[in-house]
Amino acid sequence: MNDRFSPRDAIRLALLLALLTAVALARPLLPVDETRYAGVAWEMWTRGDFLVPFRNGEAYHHKPPLLFWLIHAGWALVGVNDWWPRLISPLFAGGTLLLGVRLARRLWPQQPVVAAITPYVLLASLLFAYFATALMFDAMLAFFVALGLLGLVAAHQDGGACGFVLLALGLGGALYAKGPVALLHLLPAALAAPWWAAGRAPGARPGAPSPPRAWRRWYAGVGLALLGGAALILAWAIPAAIAGGPEYRNAIFWGQTAGRMASSFAHRAAWWFYFAWLPLMLLPWLPWPRLWRALRAAFAGGWLAEPGVRLMLFVCVSCLLAFSLISGKRWHYLLPQFLPFALLAARALAGAGGDAGAGAGGRRIDLLLPALGLVLAGTAVAATTPRLALLLGGGSQDLLTLRLAGAAIALVGVPLLALRPRTALADVRAIATAMVLAYALGLGAADRLLREPQDVAQTAARLAQYQAEGRPLAIVGDYHGQWHLAGRLRRPIEEVAPGGGAAWLAAHPDGRLIVIHKRDDVLPAGAHVDYRQARYRNSQLTILAP
Repeated sequence: MNDRFSPRDAIRLALLLALLTAVALARPLLPVDETRYAGVAWEMWTRGDFLVPFRNGEAYHHKPPLLFWLIHAGWALVGVNDWWPRLISPLFAGGTLLLGVRLARRLWPQQPVVAAITPYVLLASLLFAYFATALMFDAMLAFFVALGLLGLVAAHQDGGACGFVLLALGLGGALYAKGPVALLHLLPAALAAPWWAAGRAPGARPGAPSPPRAWRRWYAGVGLALLGGAALILAWAIPAAIAGGPEYRNAIFWGQTAGRMASSFAHRAAWWFYFAWLPLMLLPWLPWPRLWRALRAAFAGGWLAEPGVRLMLFVCVSCLLAFSLISGKRWHYLLPQFLPFALLAARALAGAGGDAGAGAGGRRIDLLLPALGLVLAGTAVAATTPRLALLLGGGSQDLLTLRLAGAAIALVGVPLLALRPRTALADVRAIATAMVLAYALGLGAADRLLREPQDVAQTAARLAQYQAEGRPLAIVGDYHGQWHLAGRLRRPIEEVAPGGGAAWLAAHPDGRLIVIHKRDDVLPAGAHVDYRQARYRNSQLTILAP
């Protein structure tokens, strides 16, 4: 069997990624994150201001502009829509898969099977598979971190300027994708080069240690790359800071770094948050017996002496520890570390003996366990359908959808039961294909249940009608921009503090007030219900008239 990354592998991976993308396109943009970012892009578009992002009439300092610019580029070509923004993350995810192949070939040229295994491990990892199709910033960030890692490896191996140019592009792109926190993914690894570069492949003859002069040149190159990345982001940040005013300037230069790291305004969690969720985030690979046997053999074989292993291990561990110490935590913050994990897993599975070692050690349980996992997961979905439907906000009419999805997920695992253990690459291909199919089925069923309570189209159409009539609009609490793109709204929605709804309605006799609530007794007394979306993100959405 071919143990190299082949055109057939590229086609298979493209089809799997396309399947996940098609499932994502079948659902509406989900509030509040996806609709918020689409709304920011729409508001920049309508203002004709492509320098400072805006949300609901105010400068939006929480994210850099690259995602919004890419949305604008697509709209300029094909017109304003909500499908193009959702293709951006899959395109970057596909680029990350290709960069993973390139990195593996650079790091382990004598073991081409590593390059073949890597993209399957990456795409089938649960967290990567989901966020590869979400309208968020993390798929972009993962791509630019991978580009920066490729630059580090190229600079170490070739000793020329091209690697540092790639590093500068990776740093600049990461800064444009997520802001200064992106430096944590690349800069520590660049500074730790004397440690990870000092290794050698097992069995290789030791080389002479690098002289201090060589490391002075290395750090000079890293410094120039950092300056290059900083110059790229400052080309936008300085004009934007001038145009956005003092508050915006302070937010993008300070609030995006120290403020968020020391005391995040949202998403606070305990330091052990990522450690607790890693088993789920790394499904199906973390509980896979063959991977653990391969890791045990790899450690015994001295793989920690390899520069590539040291580099990827350093990136994984340093980022895991750093992000555990930062107050704000969300699953997708670690998405850029999934490629280093995939490279480590692929290198271990390749075995110490190169291509021949990739076929050794296969056991019946290696396919039996993931097959049974899918069968049990599908059975559990079908058996707990009423509870799942309630949890996701679906109604009784959606029960059949969940039952069919559960049965289909269980059936996906059946072919794995019939397969005999083969090479590591063949087993990884089979498991990755089954897992992505199962993910697509599960996400498709969830999307159907989420459509009614998460779809913003009807409410957005009603708000657009109000604005066309010249009525002032307000919302009790914070407005996250979730109706701006769907309704093509061109004016902000005023935010009213809780308890201030009655006064606002009295002051705006022709206005409309949006209230998201769980109990009707919080609604202002005497107000007339003009519209109601009974199921909205586990609450009710009511639009009131005086």
